[in-house]
Amino acid sequence: MDEFASIRHWTTERQGQDWQRRRGVVTGIGDDTAVVDAALAEDGVASPKRLLLAVDTMVETVHFKQSTMRDADVGYKALAANISDIAAMGGVPLHALVSVSVPPAYTPERMRKLYDGLYECAERYGVAIVGGDTTSSPGQLVVAVTVTGTVEAGRELLRSGAQPGDAVFVTGAVGKSAAGLHALLAQEGEQRAGERLSPAEFSETGEELLVLAHQRPNPSVRAGRLLQERGSCRSLNDVSDGLASEAWEIAEASKLRLVLNEALLPRSGSLAAYAARVGIDPLEWMLYGGEDYVLLGTMDSQDADNMRAAFHEEGLPFFIIGETEEGEPGVVLASGKPSHGDKRGPSTHSCRRIELKKRGYNHF
Repeated sequence: MDEFASIRHWTTERQGQDWQRRRGVVTGIGDDTAVVDAALAEDGVASPKRLLLAVDTMVETVHFKQSTMRDADVGYKALAANISDIAAMGGVPLHALVSVSVPPAYTPERMRKLYDGLYECAERYGVAIVGGDTTSSPGQLVVAVTVTGTVEAGRELLRSGAQPGDAVFVTGAVGKSAAGLHALLAQEGEQRAGERLSPAEFSETGEELLVLAHQRPNPSVRAGRLLQERGSCRSLNDVSDGLASEAWEIAEASKLRLVLNEALLPRSGSLAAYAARVGIDPLEWMLYGGEDYVLLGTMDSQDADNMRAAFHEEGLPFFIIGETEEGEPGVVLASGKPSHGDKRGPSTHSCRRIELKKRGYNHF
């Protein structure tokens, strides 16, 4: 099967022309470039709108291993990671370009499964796959995805908008993906050659939700739109490289300090149980694990209760986990019993403070 036959095998009859037109696609896969008109997209974004662009790459043995990720999981996660970047701007994802470098070990059917995962994620989040590139690779599989999205002009949520006195929030539990990877790697040596573990295979030990969080993350698109719509969110980031790392990015971009209250960090029950079983402090995974793809940000503290209520009305989690303050850019973890509290939880001012190092996933 040559290059063009392979592309047809992976992509034909996946998304109808009428559906793609509703995403603003004029010309999709099959010509030299895709042609889109974002102004025509039925995305719920009020005009005037701005175009968002994000790209992410997954490299075999760097981002995933055949023993821990099934082929469909690789495709799903490659797109999900990009969609998360659009969510972190408060935007709506629209289109994707997919580039694959395929080694001999990946047969046409294996690549078809990878595209099954890509299109499953695309369908879930309303993304039109409109083109890409295909090359051979001498060794490892490489998947690079570029995603476009839209957001109301002038209302995109940046890392640089935090102000002293803001409430710091997160839109879900952190550390689950890292714990899931740990569970997968712990079982790696027990697998038969070429076998890939699914979440269901961890059901007896209660770790299936952790494995699922690692293999099939859920980018927080609706959460990003809620934050953007209310107007009280001042800065936003997605947790891809770890909570501490993303907090540092906001702190440096906004030129202030983020104080995280350890007592307020949301802990998954499955994470706590697994960490206790293997003898690892769950805080390590929560602060430095990454690939959770929940959103971390700051907002006007006066709107915190209303924001929490808005999230809960839609069945979405929302947690206030700290505050911002003036000072040299940095991130602090406050722990210990506070002397008082308010509606948002214990104050960090009377807690023991530990400076968090700028640590998380870093390629170099």
